[in-house]
Amino acid sequence: MRISVIHPKELDSAQIAAWHAMQDQTAALANPFLCPEFAIAVGTFRPSARVAVLEDGGELAGFFPFERRRLGVGMPIGAGLTDCQGLVHAAGVEWDPKELLKACGISVWHFDHLVAGQQPFTPYQSASAASPLIDLADGFPAYAEQLRARSPQFSRDLARKGRKLGREAGDLRFVLDSADISGLRALMAWKSDQYRRTGRSDRFGRPWIVELVEHLLSCRQNGFSGTLSMLYAGDEPVAGHFGVRYGGTLADWFPAYDLNFGKYSPGLTLMLRMAEEFAAVGGHSIDLGKGSKRYKEQLKSYDLAVAEGTVSGRSVRAAAHKGGRAPARWAVRQIRQHQGLFGVADGALKRYGRVRAALKPAR
Repeated sequence: MRISVIHPKELDSAQIAAWHAMQDQTAALANPFLCPEFAIAVGTFRPSARVAVLEDGGELAGFFPFERRRLGVGMPIGAGLTDCQGLVHAAGVEWDPKELLKACGISVWHFDHLVAGQQPFTPYQSASAASPLIDLADGFPAYAEQLRARSPQFSRDLARKGRKLGREAGDLRFVLDSADISGLRALMAWKSDQYRRTGRSDRFGRPWIVELVEHLLSCRQNGFSGTLSMLYAGDEPVAGHFGVRYGGTLADWFPAYDLNFGKYSPGLTLMLRMAEEFAAVGGHSIDLGKGSKRYKEQLKSYDLAVAEGTVSGRSVRAAAHKGGRAPARWAVRQIRQHQGLFGVADGALKRYGRVRAALKPAR
């Protein structure tokens, strides 16, 4: 196995074609976050972005997108944003994780959304988590019928709220794939407000993430695209979603709604309309990503599994870094796995968000 490391922008057309061919060979790898176009987009704004190119016997065998941080620390490309991580490879290819890290010039590689089927990384997994998915393979009517059978009251309540929103705020109009930059900026403002209210770090407070999302809005290459979906009541935008798509898979990424319309549950109405319209244009799944948010549990068909852990090399620095992170990772896993602890932590974050908002100086 020969491994070379390049910046994503250095990928040539033959390598990009081979990368997509590998994704199309293995269903689990056909996720938009694992596409070369996503790596290239992140690399435009993250100088630390790299791709390891694996060759076996002179043939392209795999691609490993990552970021090289300080002190030899490696992270998935776009770490903190991506819901699917791993090495894209040809069927049957094996690799040595320690040799991979050595070739990449990193001593450890942390992952928290490792895609299923990455056998060489299995010994380094410390936990697994459910990643909900909406299955549209049999079409939207079949999905909707399963949803009604599983959650009849939820389905009736959501339909009633949608009708009420249409009556009281204006006829509902949905756009699956919008190029409206003003709609995207409204969505980012709603999402920023949500992050602050709930005590989370505001991702859109980081200029590079805003620039990345705006860049992806116009990206249309090789079946990969950024996809902005908007729900309007009359002429008023009330909810939106920005995700990334590859082929028949749409990755749920940034959903948000105008809090003024919160009593109508416009975000859930948007998600159902998005599923319906996406299935109509050939979509077969919406990957909701890891997390126990209520809307994911309400809408999912079933769960996939993703893993978290750390691949460490042979150096003393690698061992020290891995050991130093272990207690924090353990604490986070305990909170996620126990509903009571999660509720306490979530409530504390929301109270912190309210206090922070109250103390913020008026503009």
